Amino acid sequence: MSRKSRHSGLGSARDRARRAAAHVKPVAAQVKPLARSTGEAARHRVRKTRAWAAPQVERTGQVLQDTVAPKVSAVLSSAAQRLDPAEPRRRQWRKRIGAATITAAASAAAALLRSRRKPDGATPADADGPEFAAPAGAGQATTGGDAAAGSGSQVRVS
Repeated sequence: MSRKSRHSGLGSARDRARRAAAHVKPVAAQVKPLARSTGEAARHRVRKTRAWAAPQVERTGQVLQDTVAPKVSAVLSSAAQRLDPAEPRRRQWRKRIGAATITAAASAAAALLRSRRKPDGATPADADGPEFAAPAGAGQATTGGDAAAGSGSQVRVS
């Protein structure tokens, strides 16, 4: 095809589009004011509808909050309690062993402190030791009742 024949089809389409636009322009000029007023009417109607719907939605939300929400909340809470696993039982022997360990440690500490403590001041009888102690009753003072009983073999020490 030659150049001329290829562009000849385009030229006729352009001409048809121009003719159609020329016919549409007067109709569009008539429709423009109608479209504007229709748009304004639609915006006005949407505003009125929203003004009516807002209190309806607010009232419905309040009713749901007061009636349905507590029930839903109670159902969810009970479901959560059923889902929650039970606490594992604690072993009592652990507490008992812990108490025994603490008692043993405290006893050991007390024994250590007592063994390190210095004596308060020894008496002379304690210093002699048990091997030098006098036998019971030998050379000891007697009470007045023994002397009155007539036993003259014991010596009275004052």
